[in-house]
This record gives sequence, structure tokens and C-alpha cells, in this order.
Amino acid sequence: MEPFERAIGRKTLGNKPASGTEIIKELGEEHMRTGFPIVYTSGDSVFQIAAHESVIPIAELYRMCEIARKLLDGPHRVGRVIARPFTGEPGSFRRTERRHDYAVQPPRPMLLDVLAERKIPVFGIGKIHDIYNGRGVDDYVTTKNNADGVEKIAQALAARARGLIFCNLVDFDMLYGHRKDVEGFARSLEEFDVGLGTLLPLLKPRDLLMITADHGCDPDPRWPTTDHSREYVPIVTFSPAGKRGVALGIRDTLADMGETVAQNFGGTLPHGTSFLSLIS
Repeated sequence: MEPFERAIGRKTLGNKPASGTEIIKELGEEHMRTGFPIVYTSGDSVFQIAAHESVIPIAELYRMCEIARKLLDGPHRVGRVIARPFTGEPGSFRRTERRHDYAVQPPRPMLLDVLAERKIPVFGIGKIHDIYNGRGVDDYVTTKNNADGVEKIAQALAARARGLIFCNLVDFDMLYGHRKDVEGFARSLEEFDVGLGTLLPLLKPRDLLMITADHGCDPDPRWPTTDHSREYVPIVTFSPAGKRGVALGIRDTLADMGETVAQNFGGTLPHGTSFLSLIS
């Protein structure tokens, strides 16, 4: 923290594990008074910097994150540095959509490397470009919320004849899961269900849709923390020309989905078992 504070020319607040929404409630007013950014972590390997947009402009917050990213390297390097801008007044702070993630380079080979080698175009929607540091992502757009993400998937389906459309919908995790907002989570699921109904008719016979999650995200108030849960993630697939009602079972690893996508495009990965033959 001392090298970071010297590099940005300011003291910091926080420096502890915390829920993002709770630490803004706790320290947001002091941050506005002092101009000191709020730094916190979670159960993940992350270094999060929260700042009110009227106190620390977005460009300055991003600059601080770039400084942190360079410092947090080495044998114990942190997985991601995350800019967490917010607005509002004490008692009614709101995190904005201008979050930005600064990740480490993923290990090789990963799925996007395999697709790039085979000249398969990859279109990222949402945080995908940030998560993979842009590696293997030919083109990308960011999103404001889940509904915007679904709309951009629809646009990509209409515009792109081949390749991988890779979308990350953040509302389930960012707005509802970590806040233990059960009713909000349910409404978000209903909203996505409606959006999914608009996407399915756009799929061509040989298209394959895969829906999953990158980790458990439990809004259940009985769960003891606000961190990611250890529950299994879902796998739901659909292809207009594919098989119906196939149970994929409990898989050994999340990498099975990556290997399925790789095999679909004629490639392979060193990890995971494809289930493409079960559904095609």
C-alpha cells in the first residue's frame, strides 16, 4: 500500500476485505471529504479501487488502476485490479457502469488462443475483452446491463455468419448476488428469460447456444458471506438442429465447455472433455 500511495500521490481508505457496496456506505462520505480512494479486496485475488466520479474523475481512477496493476506483479501477483466508480450522496451511493478490470495474461493455451490459431473470429460482449486482456478477441463491445448484453447478442447474431460470440452478463453477480438481493436476482432471471425468448428464433440450424456461469453466486441470505459460493454452475445448451432432452450430467471441470467449443471449430485443448457428440 505504501508504494501505491506514493505513486498516486494520495493516502487511501479501507485496505481490508469487504463487500463493495458496504465499504462504500462505510467510507464513501470520508472519501468525498478527503479525496482518498477506497481500496478493498474480497475472496478473489483482487485489488479494487472505489472512487466517486465527482471526486476522482474516471480517467484518474483508471490511471490509479494502471499503476496498481504494474505494482501487483511477481510471484504473488494479484489476479485483477478493478476500477469501481460510484455516484450519489451519502446514504444513496450507486456504483456506475464504468467499472473496468485490469487482468493478468491468461495461461497458454486457452480456448481463445486455439480459435485464433484456426482463424475463428471471436466477438466479445460485456467484460470479455477485459477479462482476457484482449487476447484472442477480434472485436468487442461493452454493455450497460443484462438487457443491453442480450440486445447486443441479437445484433451480433444478425451481423455475423461464423465464429464465437462470447458474452458476460454482470447484473446477476454485481447487482444482486453479492448484495444478497433475492427479489432482485429473481427479477433479473425473469428479465433474462424474456430476452432469451427473443434470441432463440434468431439461431440458425447449426448454431449452438451455451449458457453457464463462471462461479457460484448465491443471493441466499443464509449464505454466511457475500463472496462467491462453491455451488456447481449450470450448463444449458441449445441448437435448432441438435438433440433435445440430453442430460449432460455433473461434469468434472468447467473446461469441458471450452473443449466443446474448441472441438466444434476443429481444435482441441489440453484440458476438459467435449460433450459435443452428446448434443449434436
